[in-house]
Amino acid sequence: MKVIQSRSFGKAVKKFNKEEKKTLDGQLQKILGDRNIGQQKKGDLRDIYVHKFKVKNVQYLLSYRHSSSVLELIMIGQHENYYKELKKYLKGRG
Repeated sequence: MKVIQSRSFGKAVKKFNKEEKKTLDGQLQKILGDRNIGQQKKGDLRDIYVHKFKVKNVQYLLSYRHSSSVLELIMIGQHENYYKELKKYLKGRG
């Protein structure tokens, strides 16, 4: 399966420390093992899945979408304003 990441996702991951990146890698392996592990959103985000996980005491949300051969990592961040930023990002790409 081909994994692609958005510019937004890449920028956020660059700011992660080693522990956060290690946890993220483990979560990505879980997603690759079961692409429906995240919660599928409804409404205007209906083709987006969001997987929640914690690093220490901080909860992160990772949004992605998938087809039969591609996993697209869209955005990662903390919960505050996450869905607002996600909608803004997707609207700007559309």
